[in-house]
Amino acid sequence: MASVIKVGDRWRAQVRRKGHAAQCKTFRTKAAAEVWAREIEARIDDRQVSAQADSKVLLSAVLRAYRELRDTSRPIADTSNEHYMIRKLSAGLGDRRAGALTPHDLVGYCTMRKDEGAGPYTCNMEISKLGTAMRYASVALNVSLPDVVTSSRPLLKHLGLIGGGGRRERRPTEDEYAAVVTWLTQHKGQMFGDIIHFAVATAMRRGEIERLMWADVDEKKRLVLVRDRKDPRRKAGNDQWVPLLGEAWAILKRQKQLRDEPRIFPISASTVSKYFTEACEKLGIPDLHFHDLRHDGTSRLFEEGYEIQQVALVTGHRDWRHLKRYINLKPEDLHRPEASDDG
Repeated sequence: MASVIKVGDRWRAQVRRKGHAAQCKTFRTKAAAEVWAREIEARIDDRQVSAQADSKVLLSAVLRAYRELRDTSRPIADTSNEHYMIRKLSAGLGDRRAGALTPHDLVGYCTMRKDEGAGPYTCNMEISKLGTAMRYASVALNVSLPDVVTSSRPLLKHLGLIGGGGRRERRPTEDEYAAVVTWLTQHKGQMFGDIIHFAVATAMRRGEIERLMWADVDEKKRLVLVRDRKDPRRKAGNDQWVPLLGEAWAILKRQKQLRDEPRIFPISASTVSKYFTEACEKLGIPDLHFHDLRHDGTSRLFEEGYEIQQVALVTGHRDWRHLKRYINLKPEDLHRPEASDDG
């Protein structure tokens, strides 16, 4: 409720509303003060004035509100990288007051993530997600939150806690590749060994492999429909028919069709990644990620002589320039067999 009181020869109007900062202004006449107060109250009622950051609003509530907001348009899958980032942010910063978050808090978070093995690029992605969540959730919660991410970036970059992603060139050696397949087949089952072979043969991402459906297989043309393939310009509906080259078709055909299970590889992408990491740890294979299989598969296609436009049909790249980061050819593979002396 607004109050208008006389102070000396002037009139002071004050508007107080729960959850909002008090606003006060002095006028020459009482009528002018009352008009201003009514305008401020109307703007608050119309949500044109954001609520002041509530000291009790925790960052966990902000992240939850962001996720609920996303669920109304484009839900965040539990197997997505975004789900993983939100979970990490909530675990590391969820008990902090969102309106009082400081650069020091973000330095502490990134330092913790660094100790856990996260690199500057990973921390940068998570901090960016935090900024997005705070920006959108502040509207949903009708609170004003500081842009702490922007103010923290210079310090985080100076400390080397955030940074860009360098080009990754890691490919498994033939021995590493064979060892991982053998270990997974023996300890987790034939399907997991097949998934590794299939990932290299098709250069598909783990999430794409998980979503493949029996109903989306074209037996005659040896194609499979990859639904919602990753595309920076389209977040959904980017379906693509992919040819199953080499041993990919044989791998698919030997999978068992389970009752009431439409997927070809009925296992979550996170489980595949978990077991792949476990295999590497058990075998003592350093710095090898499941996504490196996509690099390896793409490079193998070029090594087998496919043209860039043909490789793009397999990998799903819309811009051929983006394929450059996946072309990790081995120098020794450029040697061609020489003709024999008597040939």
